[in-house]
Amino acid sequence: MATRRTKAKSPESWLLLIYKVPSESSRARVAVWRDLKRLGGFYVQQAVCVLPDRGELRAGMEKVRDRVTELGGSSVFLTLTDLDDDAREQFVEGFRVQSAKEYAEIVEECETKFVKEIEFERFRENYTFEEAEEIRQDLEKLRRWLAKVEDRDWMDADGKELARAKVADCERLLEEFEADVYERTEGTV
Repeated sequence: MATRRTKAKSPESWLLLIYKVPSESSRARVAVWRDLKRLGGFYVQQAVCVLPDRGELRAGMEKVRDRVTELGGSSVFLTLTDLDDDAREQFVEGFRVQSAKEYAEIVEECETKFVKEIEFERFRENYTFEEAEEIRQDLEKLRRWLAKVEDRDWMDADGKELARAKVADCERLLEEFEADVYERTEGTV
């Protein structure tokens, strides 16, 4: 495990956003939180978010700052370059934990919702093209979700390979279901 941790190099600099939005609007706070989470931001504490210093993330942070201003709030945007080892490790570990949780959620979604859906449709003997197509859309959602998590996994979190394997298992299950749908509906079109 320790050798895996050395693969992900800690960024030389970090982006830090400290913001305040009007307290009477929970919708405004949630909108800013959602935008920062979509970027992959790690919350150090309430209304204090950090990201690795990358061009696309810097641009994203600037858009969030604009949104904070539009909502009647204020913000401070800093680039941190001189972090002590404890702060750097807190950021790195925070990102790893955050990504690992997202991978675990994908695994859970595969094992519960996706697999159970196919099992249920088999139980009901609902071998229709429409059902297969609906399940295929669920698989595409899982793939997009996994891709987003991988794109934000800058610190090489645990769980990526398991999540990939579970999504691949879902694809295999769906292909088997689609083959059964084809076999049972062949000639009835």
